[in-house]
Amino acid sequence: MLVGERMSQPVISVSPDTPIHDALAMFKKEHIRRAPVIKDGKMVGIVTETDLLNASPSPVSTLSVWEMNYLLSKVTVKQVMSKKVLTIKRDTPIEEAARIMADNKLGGLPVVDDNKVVGIITETDLFKVFLELMGAREKGIRVTAQVEDKPGQLAKITKAISDAGGNFIAFGQFTGPDAGSRLVTFKVAGLKKDAVKAAVEKAVKKFWDVRQS
Repeated sequence: MLVGERMSQPVISVSPDTPIHDALAMFKKEHIRRAPVIKDGKMVGIVTETDLLNASPSPVSTLSVWEMNYLLSKVTVKQVMSKKVLTIKRDTPIEEAARIMADNKLGGLPVVDDNKVVGIITETDLFKVFLELMGAREKGIRVTAQVEDKPGQLAKITKAISDAGGNFIAFGQFTGPDAGSRLVTFKVAGLKKDAVKAAVEKAVKKFWDVRQS
């Protein structure tokens, strides 16, 4: 799966000369938390809802409403935006985008193609991918188990479920509690809970969790 398949588009952008009050209103209307800042067709920065809120007067300010509105009208996006922006390409694997965002504590990355912003990949987009990968919206028996970290172990599990007449909805593997093991989490349809456990018990070291989900 590549970024271009899951990015949000078309891109909602903002001009650097937009007053922060207007930018906040747009964010609320469009239900977004960040936007590329575009000038003359080129991205010059990125601004987040947090950037805009931090630039607003405090609710406990002694300023009057009129004074606050006047000050807000003078503060523009270019004064609060981040000028150094990490970007990504549409043909980047989705997991690489997730790694960059996690390593840099970012909630989103503009997607650039031929020096133009063509989309944005956000943490919400990644959450939706995760939901699909784990079959979160489908009913089945969900299993988390510890297996040996050696060739053939996953094949044993998939064959056992297939032979028992089950169908995989989702399958993922994760770092185990020690160097010699892995954790697998999968969801199966077409079998009862006890039948799933019986089918794979010889292929796993330990069941961590088995439930109807």
